[in-house]
Amino acid sequence: MDLNWLFTKDKSRKKWDLWLKNKDNVDSKKNKKVDNIKKTKVSDLFAIESKNAKKKKVRTITHLDLSHYWAKNDDSRIVHIINDLIVDALIKGVSDIHIEPREKEIIIRFRIDWEFVLYKKFDIWLKEALLARIKIISYLRIDENRLPQDWKINFVMFWWKSLDMRVSVIPTIYWEKCVIRLLKKDDTPPELKSLWILPYNMVKLKTALEHNHWMILAVWPTWSGKSTTLFSLLSQYDPAKKNISTLEDPVEYRINWVNHTQINPAINFNFADWLRSLLRQDPDIIMVWEIRDEQTAKLAIEASITGHMVYSTLHTNSAVHTIQRLVNLWVDPLLISSSLRLIISQRLARKLCTCCKEAYIADITTSKTLVKTVWRFMKQKENIKLYRPKEWGCNKCHWTGYKWRIWLYEVLQMTEKLEELLLKNPSKTQLEIQAVWDGMVPIRDDAYLKVILWETSLEEVISVLGWA
Repeated sequence: MDLNWLFTKDKSRKKWDLWLKNKDNVDSKKNKKVDNIKKTKVSDLFAIESKNAKKKKVRTITHLDLSHYWAKNDDSRIVHIINDLIVDALIKGVSDIHIEPREKEIIIRFRIDWEFVLYKKFDIWLKEALLARIKIISYLRIDENRLPQDWKINFVMFWWKSLDMRVSVIPTIYWEKCVIRLLKKDDTPPELKSLWILPYNMVKLKTALEHNHWMILAVWPTWSGKSTTLFSLLSQYDPAKKNISTLEDPVEYRINWVNHTQINPAINFNFADWLRSLLRQDPDIIMVWEIRDEQTAKLAIEASITGHMVYSTLHTNSAVHTIQRLVNLWVDPLLISSSLRLIISQRLARKLCTCCKEAYIADITTSKTLVKTVWRFMKQKENIKLYRPKEWGCNKCHWTGYKWRIWLYEVLQMTEKLEELLLKNPSKTQLEIQAVWDGMVPIRDDAYLKVILWETSLEEVISVLGWA
């Protein structure tokens, strides 16, 4: 279409020619930008699976297309901030993301190896937009800022990698605080030998795995690696020759030939109801994600007595305290003694960074404490060489001196004397003395041994387990 007749003056014609010239330059820049985008394309696709099955019969999946993520061609700054937040958290191995509004700024902190690391700070005026974006992808109410809200999201990344995100939002005096827990879904659990289990505990675990029925419990507070230990034990079986079923919330590991079941509290179908139904499926090995109530505890113990191998977790402070906890759940001590075979109490401690840890000779007081506690495992009892984190660390450990974490174990094996003592309503101290006499190595002794083996530091053990 000829538009020259619209301009009657030379000045207007010059302006039109100049506009066309600039337009050609802009188009050429856009084409170059598209070429650059194709070169920097990253196959990163996040899919959010809706959990609201009451209103919609068909599951809706909202896709956040990040195929051109690194090119930053989206105009929305908030979307980029949240995407950067998730990607950086995955790269750094973050377990929890804390978004905390303050009076004049927003603080975002990462929990790495159970320690907080400051990630970024933003202006306070971004608080509404940031939380609104998180609520949108989490299917939470945007207009609700007076009541706590929580939900779960399922992200599919790089086609085969899956990630569960638990989002919790609570109101504060400054606005709303948000915590996002990242739960990776791995295809294969870690091998049992990679969990820093020392030989005296490994022998007990191998012996317990040879039985066809009993109950094995992994105990300690939340986020101490209990399910990782249980899945490592399950991986020792041949799933093609056994009927292995799990009840989980959420499903963390996907093992071939293992029947994983996700419970659904939204329809009031809890662990006890699932376990009752699962016993009709002719299982050989059952893994219950957690024993929370009396009904689940009794069903799990009855299943172990009737010829099933049962694995489960329980929240207690020690291996001996687990026995009292089961009694408090109104489980008959006679059933406990005839079903429970092994209790694994564990805790996670930070591992020394191999790139920047430094050696030193322990002082006289420290040497006496170590020799007094674990003398039977030590060859050199003088001039003990230990390691500690470097003062400023290095870039590989985020300047903390620690990288990854190791397991501290306390394995209690039920013996005849413990079973006899259990029927006499003993105290915790009596049970612990008998367990140590029968060969249990306390978790503090296991931690001191890993200090001597240069895996962690004495300061880290004290911060995790407290003073002796």
